[in-house]
Amino acid sequence: MADLHEIVEFLDEFLEVDRIPDAPGARNGLQVDARSPVERICAAVDACQTTIEAAAQDGAQLLLVHHGLFWGDPLPVTGRTYRRLKALFDADLALYSAHAPLDVHPEIGNNSLLARALGFEIEGRFGSWMGLDDIGVWSAVDLSLDELTGRIGSVCDTQPFVIRGGPTHVHRVGIITGGADSSIEDAHAAGLDTFVTGEGSHHSFHDAMELGVNVVYAGHYATEVLGVKSLAELLARRFDLSWSFVDHPTGL
Repeated sequence: MADLHEIVEFLDEFLEVDRIPDAPGARNGLQVDARSPVERICAAVDACQTTIEAAAQDGAQLLLVHHGLFWGDPLPVTGRTYRRLKALFDADLALYSAHAPLDVHPEIGNNSLLARALGFEIEGRFGSWMGLDDIGVWSAVDLSLDELTGRIGSVCDTQPFVIRGGPTHVHRVGIITGGADSSIEDAHAAGLDTFVTGEGSHHSFHDAMELGVNVVYAGHYATEVLGVKSLAELLARRFDLSWSFVDHPTGL
């Protein structure tokens, strides 16, 4: 058993939530409080009705997510917002969200973990977003593009979409998980021939082709499951808690 606010204090410091900028209106940290001591944690990529109800049914006192409830101006507590909050309150279930701080963390961040899961040694960092520098990681490899795509598909359990804008044999691969198609130019500027992210926009095809960079879209959800799992496992070890993962893939 552990005190919720002791866990939150550890998370805030470990993830540096006060230092790392994020999208306008993103709320990193404790989003919903609770009164119960924590014995069990559930981790999920997204805070949605399905994951909240699953965590409550699993008997968790803390739901740890990458994509939280709040992203902009305060919302009226009606409709979906009301239903989600009511489910949290009824279960006395706390909610903690870590978005950009979890993406970029050098140990348990989505970018670093995906690189390691692919068997890559991280050589350096690149890219900037919302005033945050060095958000992505890059690795030196010696693979054909098809070999790389197959490995990504196996690790992420998806069928990646590939824009073949660069060489057929890959030597420098950059990774920024989620929806980071705006960083294709950063990948090019860093001298990378291939860029791996989750999803992208229509115009990113032309960006990749004209800059000469391969782009591999492996799924927004699929590229961001590793961080919350590792963070929950870390908390479980540190505070002697049990934990589980609520898998609710979007296919995007």
